[in-house]
Amino acid sequence: MIMKLHEGDIGKTYTVYSVMVKDSITRRLEALGVNEMTPVTLLNKKGSGTVIIKVRGTRLALGRKISEGIEIKEETAHE
Repeated sequence: MIMKLHEGDIGKTYTVYSVMVKDSITRRLEALGVNEMTPVTLLNKKGSGTVIIKVRGTRLALGRKISEGIEIKEETAHE
């Protein structure tokens, strides 16, 4: 199931499905490790749409416009 980043559940790990924001923001997110097929853990979220995620061992805070532009899907349990 594909959803927006801010729609995820706190504490769950998801896989980034696509990043659809401005090119300059996309490049910055890629530099920070937020790429397609990258696992991200949703640590916290605010009612305003702001989210705090953990990606590659780093915590990032993303505003509503950015979190709406990142689509995620649930990780499949194939470990």
